[in-house]
Amino acid sequence: MGGTGGIAEMSVTQSEALATLHRVFGYEAFRGEQEAVIEHVVAGGDSVVLMPTGAGKSLCYQVPALVRPGTGIVVSPLIALMQDQVDALRALGVRAGFVNSTQDFDERRVVEAEFLAGELDLLYLAPERLRLENTLDLLSRGKISVFAIDEAHCVSQWGHDFRPDYLTLSLLGERWPDVPRIALTATATRATHQEITERLNMPAARHFVASFDRPNIQYRVVPKADPKKQLLNFLREEHAGDAGIVYCLSRNSVEKTAEFLSRNGVEAVPYHAGLDAGTRAAHQSRFLREDGLVVVATIAFGMGIDKPDVRFVAHLDLPKSVEGYYQETGRAGRDGLPSTAWMAYGLNDVIQQRKLIQSGEGDEAFRRRAQAHLDSMLALCETVQCRRGQLLAYFGQDPDPAGCGNCDTCLTPPETWDGTVAAQKVLSTVVRLQRERGQKFGAVQIVDILLGKRTGKVIQFDHDQLSVFGIGEELAEAEWRGVIRQLLAQGLLAVEGEYGTLVLTEGSGTVLRREQDVPLRKEPKKPVTSRSGSSSASGSGRGKGKAAAAELPETLVPAFEALRAWRAEQAREQGVPAYVIFHDATLREIAMAWPASVAELGGIGGVGEKKLATYGEGVLEVLASLGGQPGPAPDQAPDGTPAQGSGRAPAQAPGPQMDGPDDWPEMTEPEPDWI
Repeated sequence: MGGTGGIAEMSVTQSEALATLHRVFGYEAFRGEQEAVIEHVVAGGDSVVLMPTGAGKSLCYQVPALVRPGTGIVVSPLIALMQDQVDALRALGVRAGFVNSTQDFDERRVVEAEFLAGELDLLYLAPERLRLENTLDLLSRGKISVFAIDEAHCVSQWGHDFRPDYLTLSLLGERWPDVPRIALTATATRATHQEITERLNMPAARHFVASFDRPNIQYRVVPKADPKKQLLNFLREEHAGDAGIVYCLSRNSVEKTAEFLSRNGVEAVPYHAGLDAGTRAAHQSRFLREDGLVVVATIAFGMGIDKPDVRFVAHLDLPKSVEGYYQETGRAGRDGLPSTAWMAYGLNDVIQQRKLIQSGEGDEAFRRRAQAHLDSMLALCETVQCRRGQLLAYFGQDPDPAGCGNCDTCLTPPETWDGTVAAQKVLSTVVRLQRERGQKFGAVQIVDILLGKRTGKVIQFDHDQLSVFGIGEELAEAEWRGVIRQLLAQGLLAVEGEYGTLVLTEGSGTVLRREQDVPLRKEPKKPVTSRSGSSSASGSGRGKGKAAAAELPETLVPAFEALRAWRAEQAREQGVPAYVIFHDATLREIAMAWPASVAELGGIGGVGEKKLATYGEGVLEVLASLGGQPGPAPDQAPDGTPAQGSGRAPAQAPGPQMDGPDDWPEMTEPEPDWI
């Protein structure tokens, strides 16, 4: 493994790294593990970096590329985003370029010439290009400072974003052994972490693992009833006018949801692999450049999205794994401002995912792995403990035992109840159908039998003659569906076959034999409240609006909005996303500081030398047009803070315990005839 010199030179480059951070990016100090990672890479060492989205992974390779001699080569999986990544770097004064299939021959030739002449600080390539001998030959003729492998979890064949071309990237270390490599990802279990190291052939790499916690994201799961209407209410009440992503499982659902939102006043566009490339690119470009647009998408959308002001990520279907869920929800709140990860989850999600695993391609080992992923996802949905804590524990990190205070289970702790008898009634119905009739049915028929509904199907099969008919009238239909959903999640019921029929598992017998209690969660009906105590479902229709403005004193909101309007005009003139000019978080700091000079503006985080020179006078003109800095509101302290002075579980219907199938002990009197 190569290096850049001795101790003296290393200290010089460390000093250069901090100076570069301030000069180019406008920050005074590194955050978290950034400094240690950068020092290691600048000194010539390989690194494997796990940091959550929004923690500043990109600086971990951008700064070394600027400090070390040569050009940093960034392997990035999505060519559709390279233009925006390059635009953002050029706005900082960084000499960046990309080579991909969207360019014509002349455009590629210009970038290649810049690379060979040493006129680029960073060059972005898709992993597919590194399979081409002419690309490898090009790189061999230039000076390379560092190789950055972004979204490194794509190397995992068990992962949710597997890309076969990532498997060839081990050649980088073989052909350029003296160039440091840094592999980065925002999501990886310990097993995936190990797989990254092995498949990229980085045995000597130093590993940096930051906390996976995203404290600004509020995680929430709601019982699925009418999901599109639930989504619409969520957006109207909490995120009116905000940019966000809605994930659906199927292309058809994506199209219908986008159309539904648009019809009801929420500007939304679809994104899925069935759309032509031009439409997908146009919708992605609009999402990055426009304020307040919602993208409804399959999981094909979002990897590498750099938009910092995504205020919510919503799931209308159950993700296949916790890794996928974390990766997708992590696209919210990259700027560190309050954001929401919202999911509607119901019985059909569990049944559908189980069926997909059974009917999908792959051998038995693949199905077992997929089932394990799903089981972990179900555990996250059904937990009665802190949801953030469950998420962190999945990635091998210790959660706060007191809870996070910013997820639904902390803000509105769910009630639990003894669902043992209810579980026995469901399982006994399945047993009766199989033992007495030799039949298997899905959840709908089971619930109709328990509720004593004489539907056409119940009458057709004489299920009203079963001893279990009508024994479940103490619970409503939705409650019975919740019982079945949780039994499936706990492995006490299973799904079988194309039609999703319910069958017993090995664990079913322990419940029916009275050997195991079944605690179940009761979904809260109260609205979730935020840390500050304000309702997140107030029904006002105005919603939280822009998170950055919501965190400001009321007297400073006009300045923030004026700066946003100025930024939007600048972005339109230059044809770049608004965040390339300044992030919302930076505009918020400007409004709070109200700088009176270019020098004062230069002291604000996120305002580097190039942006200060380009936009400084414009920002000061916006503030000057508003007059002097306003004082605090009457009910606020000088810093803008408010001044001082300003359930039970359902009753369980009494009922007997039940024995099970024929090979379990015979039942004795006195017991009801439905046993």
